Amino acid sequence: MRNEYDFSKGKRGPAVEPPGKTRITIMLDNDVIEAFRKRAEARGIGYQTAINEALRAALDDENMPLTAGRLREILRQELHHAN
Repeated sequence: MRNEYDFSKGKRGPAVEPPGKTRITIMLDNDVIEAFRKRAEARGIGYQTAINEALRAALDDENMPLTAGRLREILRQELHHAN
């Protein structure tokens, strides 16, 4: 017997979590979500994927973009350790 779902009310049926993923609920500012949606659409990916990529990049200091502020921070640390 096949399960029947009423998609007219936005219900998609039971979601199956892929391995290595956890479903959470968080509150984000509307402008942040909209910005991620626009960027994700331009790249042809989902906005949740874009948010996940941004969070992963924020965790990875080695791949952090080298901005002027970041360069100053690194130089201060190196100079501090050299003394």
